[in-house]
Amino acid sequence: MKIINIIYEVFSTIFIALVIALFLNFFVLQPSTVFGSSMEPTLSEGDFIIMSKLINTFDLMPNYGDIVIIDSNVQEKHTFKDDVVFALKYNKISSLITKQIPEDRYWIKRVIGKAGDLIEIKDGVVFRNGIPLVEPYVKEEMIHTDSIRVIVPKGHIYVLGDNRNHSADSRIIGSVPVENVLGKLIFKF
Repeated sequence: MKIINIIYEVFSTIFIALVIALFLNFFVLQPSTVFGSSMEPTLSEGDFIIMSKLINTFDLMPNYGDIVIIDSNVQEKHTFKDDVVFALKYNKISSLITKQIPEDRYWIKRVIGKAGDLIEIKDGVVFRNGIPLVEPYVKEEMIHTDSIRVIVPKGHIYVLGDNRNHSADSRIIGSVPVENVLGKLIFKF
């Protein structure tokens, strides 16, 4: 009987720890790895990052300059199921086990504009509400032939990669619904 109690305690402790870990991974913090070069020089391929998922959990609007992980599939409504799949499939532990590279749909980008902002890109310079942005984090001068002028819709953000010449971002998919913001970078290794 004593062995059964010990086995029960061990398995119940493991179960409780697993439930707590999953809760934290779904709603609070998620470790991950950077894939691609779109955020160089700030983030490089292979960098280990920790993202806060509180921005997603509480539907918070990110701030200017925040580095966020987004679901770039902006044509479809982002669901809780999408959040669960992302949390289980694309965290650091899963990537070590499966060696799987995340789908191209999950991007890490910098917030440039929020709802109501007028974002313009002219001659390689980004303007927010008519004021040119000072962007010391950008890798190199942006080579861009077309001018862009967009007002960010309510409930959306406008995101760009720091490596502007090699980044798929809001210039391609448009403004991103806040519900598609999966997390915010809080630490990199």
